[in-house]
Amino acid sequence: MEGMKAQDTLHFSYQALRAYPGRTALILLAMCISVAAIILLTSLGEGARLYVIGQFQGLGSNLLLVMPGRTETTGSAPPMLGTTRDLTLDDALALQRSTAIKDVAPIIFGAAPVSFEAREREVSIMGSTPALLNARQLELAIGRPLPDTDPRIATAVCVLGETVWKELFANRNALGKWVRIGAARFRVIGVMADKGQSLGSNINDMVIIPVASARNLFNQPSLFQIVVTAESRELLQQAKKDIETILRQRHDGEDDVTVITQDSLIGTFDNILSSLTWALGGIAAISLVVAGILIMNVMLVAVSQRKAEIGLLKALGAPTTQVLRLFLTEATLLAAAGGAIGLLLGLGGVVALNQAVPEFTAQPPLWALIASVVITFITGLLFGSIPARQAARLDPVAALSGR
Repeated sequence: MEGMKAQDTLHFSYQALRAYPGRTALILLAMCISVAAIILLTSLGEGARLYVIGQFQGLGSNLLLVMPGRTETTGSAPPMLGTTRDLTLDDALALQRSTAIKDVAPIIFGAAPVSFEAREREVSIMGSTPALLNARQLELAIGRPLPDTDPRIATAVCVLGETVWKELFANRNALGKWVRIGAARFRVIGVMADKGQSLGSNINDMVIIPVASARNLFNQPSLFQIVVTAESRELLQQAKKDIETILRQRHDGEDDVTVITQDSLIGTFDNILSSLTWALGGIAAISLVVAGILIMNVMLVAVSQRKAEIGLLKALGAPTTQVLRLFLTEATLLAAAGGAIGLLLGLGGVVALNQAVPEFTAQPPLWALIASVVITFITGLLFGSIPARQAARLDPVAALSGR
């Protein structure tokens, strides 16, 4: 018996695996669970990355956020407390001087109870101007937007989010009705279309009022932020420079605001969530190493159980390399079968997850699919080689006698 053909080697290894179904099933279970875990965890990480990026891209490509306070790393001493200026409504109106800027929407945030007749609901209140709809890519279901009047003048009108409208009015007509927000009364002039989450805010569960009204309602003269859109994507950087220049002039030469472009936001979240996806994949890959150790231990036991078989093969003339090849083929078959089953289980789990949570789309990255298959084969060969070498070194006489 000088050597086996490749077909004979595969057949012999397959029959050896069938002869011990319990051992084979145990190894397959460990391998397929490990591969499925890699697929599922990386799919969750990739789905989160795509979801966050989609949220920002849904706002258009020309978005800028102006925040009070400077975010930077310097070698100088930190500024004294209280030196940072607040953003004001006049600051926001001054930005309209730039020809690179299209929309300027000052934002004041707060929370207050909103009631109509016997119904009341605690919701977020956003004070802004009519420019908010264009700046945040929002649409009205019915009614009209906030009036295009002097934003310094408070007006007792409001636009309801879809959820607020349903909860307070039970799908009845709300236009022209008066609701109470905190201690003030506001007339409903519009209802927002279903939007969901946008920049971390649930537009459906929100009421929009004029910025001056929000300033009076919350006794808050400063702005939370200013949402700005550039005239075009090509003018985005020019708009950013104009914002910084205008606010520097208004703030006595101090650079005390942070201007964030949409691209930088997307890039930051993309890097963070991509790293998270890799980390999740790495954690799941550890389970493949554990499965490899299981393959090694089980096959070491198999070597002791099959000494007579190995001794007979060597007594019939099978070379050491042939015995080594037989055991490595067994390990490869186990890894291939476990990887294939795990791949199917993982993809099936992703489909089931997407059906259970349709608003969140889990998607396995291509690198995770390739890496799970490659790591499975490497693990099977690496940990299968140790018992294979032990089997190949057995003395045929000692093996036949069971020693």
